[in-house]
Amino acid sequence: MSELNLPILDLSLLDEGPDAAASFRDQLRAATHDVGFFYLTGTGVTPELEARLHRTARAFFELPEADKLAIENVNSPQFRGYTRVGGERTQGEVDWREQIDIGPERAVVDDPDAPDFARLIGPNLWPDAQPELREVATEWQEHLAEVARKLLRAWALALGAPESYFDEHFGDPATLLKIVRYPGSREPEPAQGVGAHKDSGVLTLLWVEPGKGGLQVRRDGEWVDAPSVPGAFVVNIGEMLEYATGGYLIATDHRVVSPRYPDDRISVPYFFNPALDARLPLIDLPPELAARARGVTQDPTNPIHALYGENALKSRLRAHPDVAERWHADLLAARA
Repeated sequence: MSELNLPILDLSLLDEGPDAAASFRDQLRAATHDVGFFYLTGTGVTPELEARLHRTARAFFELPEADKLAIENVNSPQFRGYTRVGGERTQGEVDWREQIDIGPERAVVDDPDAPDFARLIGPNLWPDAQPELREVATEWQEHLAEVARKLLRAWALALGAPESYFDEHFGDPATLLKIVRYPGSREPEPAQGVGAHKDSGVLTLLWVEPGKGGLQVRRDGEWVDAPSVPGAFVVNIGEMLEYATGGYLIATDHRVVSPRYPDDRISVPYFFNPALDARLPLIDLPPELAARARGVTQDPTNPIHALYGENALKSRLRAHPDVAERWHADLLAARA
């Protein structure tokens, strides 16, 4: 552990020989068994690409309101596009942020017999006023997908499974990129940028604007700060990886506190998840690891589903009630 509140791991160790790779896998297993969060360096993401992403994100949020609202997510049954400040909720409480959501570019599924979660499949909404956003977002996602796959192969080996375990069970990943801006708050008490929650999928890679804080992680019952670290991503696991390991790895509560006005903050989380129709089976852990598995967290208000699409749909319906009411009233009624 460093003086920071989270461990720092260097992904490039995987390419420095068997001993270095084994050391990385040990660190990875320990960090996600003990904390569920860590900083990751050595990803190969260049400072130039980070700067392009940052500039492009800033440029999007500086567009006239009409240009952003032209791709507002209430126009997307797939929950894609722009969410205005206050348009998303966590645990029923309003999150103070604006964002654009970007998923895999797909055709709409019009099969009436398709499962409910197939409604999440479809096209993105891109701003006509800023065509470069699509180019940068695509390049960013392509790079992080390779980082995610490399991590998952390391996890598989660290947990006693074949290196290809996650590759075999992932299918076509249901990724999600969020480009987020947290505006400053004038409130005397810290405002909810995002409320406390656990991610519903497998793996999250978070880029945070340099020099900015606000992210907090629950450790040993206390909220600890996880500020940006130069050249590093904040990485955490989601409920599906906790499920697949019987609770040996842990999905951890985290939240974002709004910056103080006039400051603001850009944050770009990338969620790497299985195909919507993928079901992650439990990993057959070695006895010494299985003995330390805590079991999957049981929360009646937030059930963890083995089928990823059910987890994803659950989260989207809760987070965006306006989209849900406009396009998926039948699903809401069935779940009432």
